[in-house]
Amino acid sequence: MLTRKLFSFAFALMVLALSGCSGGVLDPKGQIGIDEKNLIIIATVLMLVVVIPVIIMTLYFAWKYRDGRDHEIYAPKWAHSSKIEAAVWTIPIVIIIVLGVITWRSTQALDPYKPLAGKGEHLTVQVVSLNWKWLFIYPEQGIATVNELVFPANVPVEYRITSQSTMNSFFIPQLGSQIYSMAGMETQLHLIANEPGTFKGFSANYSGAGFSGMKFNAIATPTQADFDTWVANVKAKGTKLDQHSYETLTQPSEYHPVSYYSEVEQGLFHSIVMKYMQGHGEMNYYAKPEHAAHNQHRVEE
Repeated sequence: MLTRKLFSFAFALMVLALSGCSGGVLDPKGQIGIDEKNLIIIATVLMLVVVIPVIIMTLYFAWKYRDGRDHEIYAPKWAHSSKIEAAVWTIPIVIIIVLGVITWRSTQALDPYKPLAGKGEHLTVQVVSLNWKWLFIYPEQGIATVNELVFPANVPVEYRITSQSTMNSFFIPQLGSQIYSMAGMETQLHLIANEPGTFKGFSANYSGAGFSGMKFNAIATPTQADFDTWVANVKAKGTKLDQHSYETLTQPSEYHPVSYYSEVEQGLFHSIVMKYMQGHGEMNYYAKPEHAAHNQHRVEE
């Protein structure tokens, strides 16, 4: 009876603990997230093959040979056992080899820069992390949004990611991998939603006072037609995002409301990525010996 009560209590605790996984990495809604969940579970099980027996034996021997049990005398008659040595070395080595192979293969298959094979044409979304909000530019649709990301379900999305200033981390737990956004650099990520729904996205890297409000909704529409309708609505009610309005947007703000831009200045994302390289070509030009005289003339002027 006591054993059954303990089992029921342990099961209730496990259910309660797992209930907190809803909406997180253990509740995936995209193929990348599913593959990563499977990798986590497989790796955990393989490690528990060693951990659980060790914990059980530690508790058992501590109980069996506890103080006061005079009839349980621990007096082994051996100083070395080749069988035990073989077991305690072979089993962990085999597990490490298996875990290493699985991890290496999964790492190659889940490379965030690799397009999702066999899923069709990718939708491109350019992502810019700002203080403290997210800007999403749709170059093919010519629109942009702040703190709202929309895409069709079952359509792969290619994210091209950068930052205006502070390093952040782009993460939609239910869809899969997180990747950093860094100023002056472009990182990439490929994800897909296997079903329609609204998934929580945020920055997984602390970036200052407004970090806690740097969240967005990632909305997977049921069909391509629903996505096209959303694009048409943004075009109808948004304003233009050009260099001037972008500079205004870069001003730090906390819990920024969802905003729409019906038009985006051509090459804006590229200029954001390359902002620290402005004048680099001119510097290289005058550094060349054949242009040194021209450079001297500019200095004299």
